[in-house]
Parts: sequence; C-alpha cells; structure tokens
Amino acid sequence: MTDVFGWRMKFGVLCPSTNTVLQPQLDALRPPGVTNHISRMDISNNPVRSAEDFKAMMREVNVALEKSVDVVMTCEPGHLILGVAGESLWGGGLEKVKEIQDRVAARVANAGSSIGITMSSHAVAAALKALKVKKNVAVISPYHPSTNDNVKALYEDMGYRLVRSKHFGVPRPTLIAQTPEEDLRAAVREVDGDDVDAIVQMGANLPFWRVAIEAERWLNKPVLSINTVSYWHALRTNKINDNIYGQGRLLAEF
Repeated sequence: MTDVFGWRMKFGVLCPSTNTVLQPQLDALRPPGVTNHISRMDISNNPVRSAEDFKAMMREVNVALEKSVDVVMTCEPGHLILGVAGESLWGGGLEKVKEIQDRVAARVANAGSSIGITMSSHAVAAALKALKVKKNVAVISPYHPSTNDNVKALYEDMGYRLVRSKHFGVPRPTLIAQTPEEDLRAAVREVDGDDVDAIVQMGANLPFWRVAIEAERWLNKPVLSINTVSYWHALRTNKINDNIYGQGRLLAEF
C-alpha cells in the first residue's frame, strides 16, 4: 500500500541543521502526491570568516552525513536529495562528488534499499544540458571567496567555463537565509554580461529562488536556483513530469 500523502513519491532530503530556506522552498514546489522529508545534519552555527572557518564547517557536514542518511531512511523514502552544495566545494571536482555519492549509497544499502540519489552538481549539469547552455556560466554563492577555485574546477569538469562569480562570504550559516533580495538582484547584475550564457546560484540556504524567476525574465537567459534544480532533477529522475508553472523555465518546460 502506498503512502496516503506521498502516493507518487516520498523524497528524503538531507540538509544542514542551520538551513531554513530549503524545506519551505521544496514544499512550495512539490506537485500533488509528492512529499518531502527533511533530515538535518547536526552542525554548529559558528562564525565563517576565513577559509579555515569554512573548511571547519565542511568537516562538520562531512561527519554528520551518514547519520543524517540513517535517520531519513527510517521513513522509507523513494529517492534522496542531498540539499547541500558542499560536495562541490570540498575540492576534487566530479571525482569528489562521486566519492560522496558512494558514501550515501552505502548507507542506503545498509538500510536495505537501493534508491536513487540527487547530487546538486549532477542536477546542475543535467539542467544546463536540458536548457542547451553553450559554455560560459557565472555563479552566485553565499560562501567564503576561498571556494572559488573549487567551484571553477567543478564547472570545468562538467564541460563549462566559469566566467565570473560572486561569493558573499556570509559570516555565519544562519545569516545566509537573511540575505536581502536587493543584494541578490545586485549580484545578478554584477556577474551577468554578454559573455555569460547562464547564471547558477549555489548554497541551498541562500534565498535566491524568487530572484531567479524574475531575473530569468529580465535577462532572457537561464538563471538557476540550486534548490529548484535539485528538485527538478529528483522529479524527472523518477518520471514525475508535471509542468510546474511560475517557477522558471526548467520546471515549466523540461
């Protein structure tokens, strides 16, 4: 017998405990018969004012990953979404992403399951391909600027060129969700240009969702919110092909 509310799909969603944006955004995007079940990675809300601080935060996420998987697997989800862009910021490009995906898959197997896993970097690659983005991308993130080399390497692995980036360097994890939309709109203008084929936002706690929808109309080019992209990927991977309007071209057309 299928779940009464999640009769089409129950998504297990992994995210840091400091994230307050991902859950309400995904719930606003879900089509009928799909439910989202959040498992929080227990991390601190310590200041992030340097490259070393950022690495310390990523180490906490790394340590908390397996336990978060174990917890969400008890509700028997049909698919997992890794709601943290950190796997693309630890360095190592797609090889590191594969390593983390394998770790998650091993815990899923321990729970007696073999469900699929959406990684944000794989979702972005699929979205850029679906939207026929040629080559040049710009990135907006809340993270420390020291992450830029890792971001650049990741996009190169995916076959794209990072033209420009804006890293806000938000000094504490929970403050990411408080980033004003006017600052996000200014960031779009800062990274955009005739040499940019698409703009991608990273950082699942950055409230970029509504700005992305607006900016895509202003600029007439793909402007992607990482949470929307990950959810699109999870839906389409599971053959849930509803056209969801008002949330950008990706969910409406692909």
